[in-house]
Amino acid sequence: MKISNIILKILMPLILGAGILYWMYRGEDWQTILHVMTDEMDWTWMLLSFPFGILAQAFRGWRWRQTLEPVDEHPRNSVSVHSIFLSYAVSLVIPRVGEFTRCGVLNRYDGISFPKALGTVVTERAIDSLLVMGITAIVLLLEMSTFGTFFHKTGTSLHGILHSFSWAGYLVVGICVIAILILLHFLLRKLSIYNKVRATVKGIWQGVISLKDVRNIPLFVFFTLAIWLSYFLHYYLTFFCFDFTADLGIDCALVTFIVGSIAVIVPTPNGAGPWHFAVKTMLILYGVQDEHALYFVLIVHTVQTMLVVLLGIYAWLALSFTTIKPTPKTVIQ
Repeated sequence: MKISNIILKILMPLILGAGILYWMYRGEDWQTILHVMTDEMDWTWMLLSFPFGILAQAFRGWRWRQTLEPVDEHPRNSVSVHSIFLSYAVSLVIPRVGEFTRCGVLNRYDGISFPKALGTVVTERAIDSLLVMGITAIVLLLEMSTFGTFFHKTGTSLHGILHSFSWAGYLVVGICVIAILILLHFLLRKLSIYNKVRATVKGIWQGVISLKDVRNIPLFVFFTLAIWLSYFLHYYLTFFCFDFTADLGIDCALVTFIVGSIAVIVPTPNGAGPWHFAVKTMLILYGVQDEHALYFVLIVHTVQTMLVVLLGIYAWLALSFTTIKPTPKTVIQ
C-alpha cells in the first residue's frame, strides 16, 4: 500500500513531466541555451517580474485568512503567507500535496481546524477556477482564430482524437483509466479507516460555505483580482527578456498565460512538461521560431520555479522562528 502510494503520488507525476520534457528537448544544444541565458537575455525584466510572483502568493495568503474568519478561525497574517510559500515549494515534490501542507501549517502554529481550513481551500479553488474560466471565455472569443489553429495542430478535438488513435493509443487510455480507478480505490480505503470522517466532512463543508459570510466582499474581490493580475505580470514581464518575444504584445501574453494556466492542471511538479508544451505551441502560432519558443519556456519556467523554491526555503526558516500560538488545550493553568 505504501509503495503504491509513493508510485501514484511521486513517481508517476515525475515520470510524466520528465517524459514530456525529454521528448521536447531531446537533441537540443544546451550550450546554446546557456549562451542565451548569459549573453542574450535581459535579466532586468526577469528581476522586475519577481515582486509580482511574490505578491501573487502573498495576496493568496491574505485572502485565505479572510475566508477563515467566518468560521471563527483567525490565523496570523505572517503564518498564512508563509504557509502559502511553503505549500507551493512542497508541491514541486508531490503535486497537489501543498494544499494539505498549508492547512497543516496553520493547524500547527495557530491551532486552526484542519477540516475548516481545507474547506476554505476548496472554496478558494472554486473561485479561482470560475475566474480562469471567465477569462478563458473572453480570450477565446477575442482570439478564436489562434485557438482554432492550436486545436487543429495539436489534434485537440474529440473527433480528431478518436480517429487518430491506434491500438496502442487505446491501450494507453485504458491503462490511464485503470490507474484512476486504482487511485480512487486507495482513497476510499483510506477514508474508511478514519473514525472521524463525519466531523471532517462537516468541517470541510463549513469552510466551503464560509464565503457567504465574508465580512469585506470588496476586499475579497480585490485580493482575487490582485492574485491573478500578479501572476499575469509575473509572466508577461518575462516577454521583454528576449528579443524574439518582446514585440508580441499583451494579447499573445494573455493567450499563452491562459493556456499555460490550464496546462498546469496536469499533475506534474509546477506543471513541468505540459506547461512547456502548451506555451511553446502557442508562441509558435504567434510567429516565434520553434527553437526560440523552446528557449523561452525552458528558461522562464526554470527561473520562476527557482523563485518558488527560494520562497519555500524562506518560509521554512521563518516558521522555524515563529512561536506556536497556545490553544485552550495547551494553555498551562
